[in-house]
Order: sequence, then C-alpha cells, then structure tokens
Amino acid sequence: MEAIAKVSSIFIYPIKSCRGISVSHAPVTPTGFRWDRNWLVVNYKGRAYTQRVEPKLALVEVGLPREAFLDGWEPAETSYNMVIKAPGMGVLNVPLAKPQAVADGVSVWEWSGSALDEGAEAAKWFSDYLGKPSRLVRFNAASETRPVDPDYAPGYKTMFADLFPYMLISQGSLDALNKLLKEPVPINRFRPNILVEGCEPFSEDLWKEIRINKFTFQGVKLCSRCKVPTINQSNGVADKEPNETLMKIRSDKVLRPHKKQQGKIYFGQNMVWKDNLNGGRGNIINVGDPVVVVRKVSSAAEAAA
Repeated sequence: MEAIAKVSSIFIYPIKSCRGISVSHAPVTPTGFRWDRNWLVVNYKGRAYTQRVEPKLALVEVGLPREAFLDGWEPAETSYNMVIKAPGMGVLNVPLAKPQAVADGVSVWEWSGSALDEGAEAAKWFSDYLGKPSRLVRFNAASETRPVDPDYAPGYKTMFADLFPYMLISQGSLDALNKLLKEPVPINRFRPNILVEGCEPFSEDLWKEIRINKFTFQGVKLCSRCKVPTINQSNGVADKEPNETLMKIRSDKVLRPHKKQQGKIYFGQNMVWKDNLNGGRGNIINVGDPVVVVRKVSSAAEAAA
C-alpha cells in the first residue's frame, strides 16, 4: 500500500485549553502523545476551565524542555520544568517531576476523580491571571483512568483531552475551508495533534484505519466542533467564523442527511492508537512520516459521528 499523505506537523497541548507546542517528533502512548493534556486548570470546585468559558487561556504559552520528547526520557527530581508565560504575568516554572499533593474532586466533562496538585505558586499564578480562584492539577495515571466513550472506542483511555487520545486534520481540509472564508484561519483554531498534507480535502473523514510510520491508528469518530474554533488564538477574542461557514458545508445535515440531525459541525477525525507495541520504547512519530490508508469508508455519511 502506498502512502497518500505525510505528517506535516505534530502538536502537543500540555495544559488543556492553553497554547500548543509544535514538535518535530513525539512519543506515542495509548492515552495520546506524551505530555498531551496532562495538566488542567480547575476552579475552586475542581471543575475544568476551558476556552469555552475562559478564552484568556488561549494566551497562556507553555514550554517543555527538548529532552521531554526523547524516547523513554524521565525527568530528574528538580532539574526540568514546564515553563508557563502569559501577557502581564511573570514566568511560572512547574517541575516535571510529579508532585506529591493530591487534589480530590477534580472533574472534566463526565469524568471525576483525583489528580496531582501543582501547589500554591501555580494556583496563585492562574488565580491572578484569570481573576478567580484556580488551581493547576496533573493527571494521576498511577491511580486514575479516564475511559473514552465505549460506543466509539471501547477499552481505550485518555487523560484530560476532550474525548479521544488523538485528533487528525489534513492541510487540504484547512485550505478548502480557508478558500471560503473572508479571513483565513490558522490550524491552531482546531487544536489537532496530527496535521497531514498531500491528500484531498476532507479525505480524513473516511479513514477507518491508517498507518503512520509503523503505527496503526483507528478513526473512531468525526470530530464535532464546539465554539473554540471561533476564538482567535492570538488574542482570545471570539467571532462567528469559521463555524458559520462550517455549518453550511460540514454540518450533519450536509454530510449525514439520512441520519439523526443534531445541528453539529464536523472538522477532523478522532483517533486511537491500536497497536500499543513493545512496552513503550521506540514508539516515536516524526514530521515527514508517510501516512498509509489501510481501511476506509466510502462517504462521510458512513463514518461514525
């Protein structure tokens, strides 16, 4: 089977709803790329903040050391930090070594459980920035699991991602959308993990199973979009586009006319990593890796959504 596309960008979002990092390679894990959505900002009740209610999170920059993306790398006790910046704020350093403190009653969407608490300094930084009591917590993989929707991907898990461990979009889809918009939007509006190029617009709708490098991913659900794509990621200001245009060309009414209508719009494909090989070493995806389509459906109406 020949490659019909290649990986053009890899994005990791260490803190849910904050800025992503573009990397040249990333370790694959069953719950998503390593470091992806490992952290979460929560309110005084432990409930997750997202850009839907706190668009200022779009301006929070997150940096990780280059070593963090090496195969099998583990942080030493104190020497490696996640570096967090935002307009008008001092720099916050959060150690990558896991904290000891536990925060109970953390919730994101349907899930609730305990998480690791990153402490008073991080809490003060996010409370000052958002202007309301906040804490920074980290997923505690040692004690917690967060299963994805079993109707779509039974047995799979994720950390603090919205729904599934991976989300893929093609450059062709973004280009096709931008041709219809007065003001083109960058890919950061859609927060994918994997951007691929070289295939036809929206061909990822049809992908049931693909291989990237030697890894097999299953397309489990068309990605339905909330209001986040309308938030300009460089200033945190929301508008009507691109969702207004997507409603004309990518709604369930357009793509799935004979299925139950829910007023949803779709852009991108949610995925899980199928083969969880050899205990976690050597599982690296690189920009430039070929994408081979192993199985596909014949139309978006047949895809799970």
